Amino acid sequence: MTRTRTRPLAAAFTAVLALFGAALLVVLAGAAPAQAAGYRYWSFWQADGATWTYATEGPATARPADGAVHGFRFAVSQDSADATQPRPAPDFAAVCGSTPAEAGKKRVALVIDPGTTTDAPSGETPPAQRTACARVAGDATTAEALAQVAKPLRYDGNALLCAISGYPAKGCGEQVSNTKKDTENETGQDAKEEPASAGKTQEGSDGGPSLGTVAGLAVFLVLGAATFWQIRRRRP
Repeated sequence: MTRTRTRPLAAAFTAVLALFGAALLVVLAGAAPAQAAGYRYWSFWQADGATWTYATEGPATARPADGAVHGFRFAVSQDSADATQPRPAPDFAAVCGSTPAEAGKKRVALVIDPGTTTDAPSGETPPAQRTACARVAGDATTAEALAQVAKPLRYDGNALLCAISGYPAKGCGEQVSNTKKDTENETGQDAKEEPASAGKTQEGSDGGPSLGTVAGLAVFLVLGAATFWQIRRRRP
């Protein structure tokens, strides 16, 4: 008698598990990260010793001191954490070592890296990367230093730097679907740079299930348990 009652119950429980499994696959499939869109633009960097740091302000407001090294890199990036830094290392002596100091003036070493063909707009070829030493007034901004050595510059209506020395010829921070990093270094074989957000989703997780995924699984667990309980109550 007990065996007769158990068989329908087991079959019902198996059906519930199958339903839950299917729902779980749907939730996990929806949790797969979508390809994030990127933006093609000139990023702005400041030297922190021998390394580059993404600038927290724009070149139009930054006022470097004498001896500063600032860099610009043209590339496709998702955000500041994913931005590609200039390939040449910051080195004030190498750029401005032959430019003597002058009273009332300051020297700013500028590194300009137009990037690679991977990030170039369609139909355009990036010029060679270069450095320049700008000697400007003591209160000059980085934008003013850049204008001295890399004209023509192009800005949009929101003061976003669109082009340095006329590159690129058109476009300004446009959204692109391909955010693949270039693989070309200074010899043509550039090692892929690891973004600061590597291993994390855009929501800032560590690559594991998101809060929404966990909540969805919890809902399905509750529904599965409730269904099973109802089946048990209704069994003969």
